[in-house]
Amino acid sequence: MTRPKQFDPDVAVEQAMEVFWRKGYASTTPQDLVDALGIGKGSLYNAFGSKRALFERALRRYRERQASVLLRALEEPGPAKVRLRRALEAVVRTDLADPDRRGCMAVNTAAEVVRTDEVATDLVLRAFAHIESAFRAVVVEGQRAGEISPERDPDGLAAMLQNTVAGLRLAVRVAEGPERPARIIDAVIDSL
Repeated sequence: MTRPKQFDPDVAVEQAMEVFWRKGYASTTPQDLVDALGIGKGSLYNAFGSKRALFERALRRYRERQASVLLRALEEPGPAKVRLRRALEAVVRTDLADPDRRGCMAVNTAAEVVRTDEVATDLVLRAFAHIESAFRAVVVEGQRAGEISPERDPDGLAAMLQNTVAGLRLAVRVAEGPERPARIIDAVIDSL
């Protein structure tokens, strides 16, 4: 007879995400995860296989949750430039509201393990591509509406906007307040 699980795996992934987000993959020990999840090492490994597998699930969860904030702002009605501004401002608001100023788990992961870890690289690149694709769609709408010059490369503008998100996430980690990020957003939207 098997024993029932003593924890909810979805909750555990959420808790693990918080630990990895705060400490990074390399600095998070299995003991950190055991302590945060309130389970034994055996249960951790039985449920998730490895620290690595749990990290991948946590990074996927983060990607889904964080992308939704930006995507909601892009999907709201209104002119393209207004929606793009709202999306960038939503990123800044979200990060400024975090008392620990952890920044973006995907950006942090990119800085920590990308190019030395194929799976993490793939997850981060897919997260960035998803956001970039959403930006591209709004840029194209703006071009059709005459807000953004049709001479501008929509792929290049979308890449610039995605890069701006990554830069804003880093800038907010050290910003005293919203003034500098607001200036960055103004400059980017004006450049469109």
